[in-house]
Order: sequence, then structure tokens, then C-alpha cells
Amino acid sequence: MANIAKILQLIFAVSLTGLVLIQAKGGGLSNMVGSGAMYRSRRGLEKIVFIATIVLGILFSFNSLFLLYLN
Repeated sequence: MANIAKILQLIFAVSLTGLVLIQAKGGGLSNMVGSGAMYRSRRGLEKIVFIATIVLGILFSFNSLFLLYLN
């Protein structure tokens, strides 16, 4: 069981890193501070990547807690 959780942790980590790197640059707080701060909604593929990043982050966290519980 621990080996499966460790493999899943590796898959989650690589996937989460890839999704974060795929996301558009300039969508963070740096865009809001200096330029009038206009709200921009996410659409299409950008929204799917955003939601997938959140879901993978939650799965990564729960799997980390599970691995901590196993040790």
C-alpha cells in the first residue's frame, strides 16, 4: 500500500509541476498591483487547467498526509 501511495505522490508532483508551468504568465498579483486591476475571467482550456491544478494540489496534500500516517 505504501509503494502505491509513493508512486501516486510522484505522479501528482510531476503533474502539478507541469500544470503550474503551463499556466499563463502575468495572471498573478503582479498584474493587479500596478495596472488598474481589471478582473479577467478564465475561459476554455485556461479554466480547465486552473481547476485541474487545484484538484491535483488537494490530491497531493491528502496523499502526503496519508504517507505521513503510514510512517
